[in-house]
Amino acid sequence: MEYGVDDESHVDYAILNKLRLDGRFCDVVIRVEGFTMKAHKIVLCACSSYFRQLQQLAKEGVQHPGVLPEMMKIIVEYAYTHSVVVTKDNVERLLPAADQLCVLGVVQACADFLEAQLCTHNCIGIWRFTNIYFCPELRRTAYRFILQNFEEVGQTSPEFLELTLPELCDIVEKDDLTVKQEDRVFDAVLRWTAHLPTKRKSHLPRLLPKVRMALMNADYFMNNMKTNALVKDNEECKPIIINTLRAMCSLRKTNFVGTSCYSNLCRPRLPYAVLLAIGGWSGNRPTSVVESYDTQANCWVTVAQTESPRAYHGTVYLDGFVYCVGGYDAVEFFSAVCKFDPVARGWHKVAPMHSRRCYVSVTVLRGCIYAMGGFDGYTRLSSAERYEPATNQWSLIPPMNEQRSDASAATLDGKVYICGGFNGENCLCTAEYYSPHTNQWTLITPMKSRHSGLGVVAYKEEIYVVGGFDGVSRLRSVEAYDPLADSWRQMPDMIIARSNFGIEVMDDRLFVVGGFNGFSTTFYAEYFDQKTNEWGSIQDMGVFRSALSCCTVADLANVAEYAAPRSPGSPTAELSTIKELTL
Repeated sequence: MEYGVDDESHVDYAILNKLRLDGRFCDVVIRVEGFTMKAHKIVLCACSSYFRQLQQLAKEGVQHPGVLPEMMKIIVEYAYTHSVVVTKDNVERLLPAADQLCVLGVVQACADFLEAQLCTHNCIGIWRFTNIYFCPELRRTAYRFILQNFEEVGQTSPEFLELTLPELCDIVEKDDLTVKQEDRVFDAVLRWTAHLPTKRKSHLPRLLPKVRMALMNADYFMNNMKTNALVKDNEECKPIIINTLRAMCSLRKTNFVGTSCYSNLCRPRLPYAVLLAIGGWSGNRPTSVVESYDTQANCWVTVAQTESPRAYHGTVYLDGFVYCVGGYDAVEFFSAVCKFDPVARGWHKVAPMHSRRCYVSVTVLRGCIYAMGGFDGYTRLSSAERYEPATNQWSLIPPMNEQRSDASAATLDGKVYICGGFNGENCLCTAEYYSPHTNQWTLITPMKSRHSGLGVVAYKEEIYVVGGFDGVSRLRSVEAYDPLADSWRQMPDMIIARSNFGIEVMDDRLFVVGGFNGFSTTFYAEYFDQKTNEWGSIQDMGVFRSALSCCTVADLANVAEYAAPRSPGSPTAELSTIKELTL
């Protein structure tokens, strides 16, 4: 009878290491700058192709130029212990040594350490470091970090000033460069140029066309860029400025760029995050349409269909998956839960809830999904349950203090807050939170108004309650709850009244989309920015609907599939730039 064993289960490396330390059975001597170490050929060859190919590996000793003694000591110890301690003090010397000696385990450990240390002040240095040493995953991660944090990198990083012209061009021209306003890209280019103005000002004609200048704030363009001395005094920049002015005028006057020569100036960057609007009630039936909102282009794109039409459901994004929880399809009240992989673009069923839940409230806390209240077809529920993806199981938690359907929930400071709803008789003004630490629900100060079919979201360290139905009319009102003071304050009203809409926070703004305005279902969408304390309109959804649910999905490798097309000359790409480009 033959039994399989782990490849290393029959090798006791602790014993081999003790033999090395005792100098027993060693058949090779490693010499580095006068420092010598005894070892066993077979152990070194097991961890490195370099040692396997080194024919001179012999007992009398082999020199290894370019490797420091302390680094060789760490690498030899790794060969015997399969562990290595990487620190900020040794990583810059250890990685080159491990790379030279082809000790891939140590190379990977160094790469993992550097990835964990990535910040806006060192990301360029780490990215450039990978030009020399082969760490492809670290290189991709560092480059993506630069793109996603470009505003801070471009304005504060000393390493940014040391970029070469080709490196800066490569970064600035990328569609997936993350900036809220294109003005910041020009600011970064100007900072880089001003660092060595005599040498670098001649590079501006090559750099400026890579900035999406027609998307810049018009006042900024006229007062800062057009009048900048480095730009104004450069004859080669003048045609670029003229083309930009023409493109900006065309966008303002016609809302359409018909000439592809302007496409590079007008093409929006790809968004870092997108807002998904999923399902809902459209016309006289539920819909399965999934739309994605591209903030950079101010455009909605139909991107998928749910597994089946559903409305009055909950949606959350967790660990790379979009989960649709409960709901109603005009026939059945669902306990079913399915998840969507936005990269593979496929739906899969997961474990169903203990109860059927239409008008359900859902949120995420500490890697778990919470589903609370709702309507099971017979009664309004006070029960609540929690889903753990690792075990694919739902477990009941203590019931709420109130029966709540058509409520809404959010997470803040380690607690689940649920507000308002309908108990079968009245719209509610009460609110409460669940603490996993105490495993109990606690009522908080009631809201100023009754809200059913409302939106609840955590925004700027407060709980925002938006719109809904008070039993008489649809609401425009907004309230914010301060957990420290246990008090509510009135916020600016929405532009339109609505209930049963989608709500999410993205790009530091609060978005509300769709819903029922008291007369009809709407596709109207708007956002609130706490910096200005005002509401503003965004592009309407493609599908009018209420009872939908929204979630924000960030850092998608295939985000282009969830955004408006960016191909030069594409009418869709050009059209998408003209609606409130500087929200």
